[in-house]
Amino acid sequence: MSKDVLSSDLSSFIQIHHATVYRGTHPILHDLSLVIDRGCSTVILGPNGSGKSTFMKLLTRELYPVAGPDRYVRLMGKEHWNVWQLRSQIGIISADMQQVYPGHATGLNILLSGFFSSFDVYDHQSISSQQRTRSSEMMRLLGIAHLRDRPFGEMSTGEQRRTLLGRALVHEPQILVLDEPTTGLDVQACFQYLQIIRNFIRRGGTVILVTHHVHEIPPEIDRVVLLKQGRIMDDGLKADVLNDHSLSALFETPVRLLHNQGWLQIVPASPS
Repeated sequence: MSKDVLSSDLSSFIQIHHATVYRGTHPILHDLSLVIDRGCSTVILGPNGSGKSTFMKLLTRELYPVAGPDRYVRLMGKEHWNVWQLRSQIGIISADMQQVYPGHATGLNILLSGFFSSFDVYDHQSISSQQRTRSSEMMRLLGIAHLRDRPFGEMSTGEQRRTLLGRALVHEPQILVLDEPTTGLDVQACFQYLQIIRNFIRRGGTVILVTHHVHEIPPEIDRVVLLKQGRIMDDGLKADVLNDHSLSALFETPVRLLHNQGWLQIVPASPS
């Protein structure tokens, strides 16, 4: 889990070495180094403004670090990717995707688009019977078969989120990258969504969860990276990294960390 010792081993999903990233003229990530191996499900936890969105865009190749000697971002051992090929190998769900996905696309087509890393499906794309069967089966497994013909714009927030999760899972990726996945969901939809993520990890998948919500961290994720003001504040096992002191410092307000059957929540600390 060392932030400094990097390996070229293809078992590593993410290898970031001394990455500084600007948005406009403002640096967002500062000399960031991080390795995440396949099978090491990890949460990137930080408040708003900590650089989480920029970190996501590094993974999706929408942003690149400042060039320089010994500075790089490698995904699955490679620095240079065709972005569409990359997106076909990992499952990515972000708030940006939910905001821009075409409202006219129907449920089934949304899942089918996952095979092509596209938004909706188009006449030039050749869809096999196996892909249609796989998409229909995934909708059934996620409890969204009734959304098969419903336009994305007419779905609830929870229905949209589960449909996009199906899109990410339909091509059977080994890695899921999730950006605050339960934001806007009611309690039932939140629990259902988190259970799907837990099942994915239990079947051997790797999850990279980017969030500021402690309650989104499934018990199966054991590594935590604390991100603050574009820098890694701490990185290690959940039991070692998360406590009242570290979380109060991270969010700059006194909090208490509560534990319940592997789940976590924070509440305001009682006045001393």
